[in-house]
This record gives sequence, C-alpha cells and structure tokens, in this order.
Amino acid sequence: MPMNQIHRRICGSEKWALKTRELLLPWALDGVDLGTDVLEIGPGYGANLRVLVEQVPHLTAVEVDAATARLLDVAWGERARIVHADGAATPLPDASFDSVVCFTMLHHVPTAEQQDRIFAEAFRVLRPGGTFAGSDSLPGLRFRLIHFRDTMNVVDPATLPARLTRAGFTDVAVGVHEQGGSLRFRARRP
Repeated sequence: MPMNQIHRRICGSEKWALKTRELLLPWALDGVDLGTDVLEIGPGYGANLRVLVEQVPHLTAVEVDAATARLLDVAWGERARIVHADGAATPLPDASFDSVVCFTMLHHVPTAEQQDRIFAEAFRVLRPGGTFAGSDSLPGLRFRLIHFRDTMNVVDPATLPARLTRAGFTDVAVGVHEQGGSLRFRARRP
C-alpha cells in the first residue's frame, strides 16, 4: 500500500472505522440505492467493507495490495468475496454489479490517468442503470501531514464530473461536505 506508517495506523484504527460507520458512509451514500450486488474498489483495511457487508446481500471487494487482500479475506471472506487485483483492471465480468463504490482511496492512486482507468473499469463492470458512488478526501494541513512521504493525488471536485462523463457515466453529481475536507460523487451507467 502506498501509505506511510502513521497513515496505515490511522486507517487501520477502530477510531477510523467508527468515523466511517457514523459519518463518512452515511454522507457519501445518502440517497444511493446500492442494489444487491456491490463492488467496492480499494477497501484498504476494511473500515468501509465492515459497514457494507451488513447493508448488502452480495459484496465483492477488489484490493490491489496482496497482503491486505489476504487479511481482508481472513476477516471477511465468509461474508464478502475478496479479490486481489488492480481496481483499474479487474478479472470481473462485464455488467455484473448493481453498484460500484470507492471511499477515501482515489488520492492513493498515483496519477489522474490511473484514476480514470478505475472510472472506466467501474463503468465496465456495472449493469445498465447501475450506480458508481463514493467519496474522497480534499487537501488540508492535517491531510498533507498524514500523507508525508506517501502517495497523495487529490481528485479535483471541479474536474471530476467531466472525467466521469468521459468514462461513459450520466447523471453525474459531485458535492463537497459543508465542513470541507471531503467530496462525494455519484454517477449512473445508462
């Protein structure tokens, strides 16, 4: 994982898992119908996965880091399918999910081009009418300090709608949390 030790400690903490459960996911998914078959791209240490597995009947998670994927499989493999793969090139079939989600992970993707490949892959694996939704962090002093010597490629909320549209999505909506610090997005595969 392209994260420094402090960042890994924060993202693997119970405090972060609680924040995810109580604040991040309710805001990011407000009004989103996930359907029954959901794909999470980039679950990391599983804070979002542990919430999603309680909300949807069928959850698949694609994690790029092999060691983290193994840990997730041990912890959640009986309730979710864990796939070790790049979120930009999954081994999953076309049009196989009602929704695809990703949370607080896009800024760990080193380039905008790689992020765009994740958007295209989300589009490919979504069923027609399916939703792509998620959130990511916006830069601030604390965020920059946590990412010292760490991958930090922040998504610009002003350019994200056009990027998602180029990937084929319609009904694109991007919003910034009223306290700043986070963006959320949702888009639909026609």
